[in-house]
Amino acid sequence: MDQVMAKNDTKLGILLMIGATIVFALQDGVSRHLASEYNVFMVITIRYWFFAAFVIALALKQTGSLRAAAQTSQKGVQIFRAFVLVAEICVMVLAFTVLGLVESHAVFVCYPLLIAALSGPILGEQVGWRRWAAIGVGFLGVLIILQPGSGVFQVAALIPLLAALMFALYGLLTRYVARRDTTATSFFYTGVYGMLFITPLGLWWWEPMTAPDWGWMATLCVTGALGHWLLIKCYEMAEASAVQPFAYMQLPWAAMIGLTVFGEDMRTNVVIGAGLVVAAGLFTFWRENLKRSAR
Repeated sequence: MDQVMAKNDTKLGILLMIGATIVFALQDGVSRHLASEYNVFMVITIRYWFFAAFVIALALKQTGSLRAAAQTSQKGVQIFRAFVLVAEICVMVLAFTVLGLVESHAVFVCYPLLIAALSGPILGEQVGWRRWAAIGVGFLGVLIILQPGSGVFQVAALIPLLAALMFALYGLLTRYVARRDTTATSFFYTGVYGMLFITPLGLWWWEPMTAPDWGWMATLCVTGALGHWLLIKCYEMAEASAVQPFAYMQLPWAAMIGLTVFGEDMRTNVVIGAGLVVAAGLFTFWRENLKRSAR
């Protein structure tokens, strides 16, 4: 009974989602600082060591043993999922150092539209004309941000677009494995195998870190674990349909950090384009939820 009541606590769920977006935006700010000073692979490796420890502790609590958490009939897909996510994180952190937080997030926020576009060919889901129209509007927003063919276009602006495509693939693979595997199993493979993939690269490009930056590194690790914990609690408290739209709030939080801490610029085309992308994403999510409710 308590669990059912907790699941209907939408207000708390929304607050937890907003808290998670703030924490993840802070994590991105710290990642931008550290990756500007040290090799990206090393930074992500240390972050993954802590994340893997968090995931293992969570798996032991939820399933009672690592063997139970690792039990799956889709091992190949789960391992590939983990690889896609850790590669996407590396690409996105690289984007932070090249483009900054504002423009990277403005482009990356299109990933829900990519999930919607690819859900048909990959998962066999039906995508209606309204969602295709919203996807088209969203990608018009991306073009407004990127400004291809103009003098201000940078090839580097394609880096967060690649990260968005990779994260969309990760999201689709997560949906696919969720048909047979528990969340605990998927989370276990994400953390443990992601760590195994990135560790050799991090050790190869290892370099000394100053004492103050080790403090920032600890902050990065804690924010990563805290953000995921808030998300887990969020989905325990409320339905995904009620809280997912608030995930877009990571964009303004990250933009605020980029503007105030790193002195980044906010170009008019980025604001307009990001607005179109977010509006299209919210419409797509609303249509998907409406379709699910009608079943």
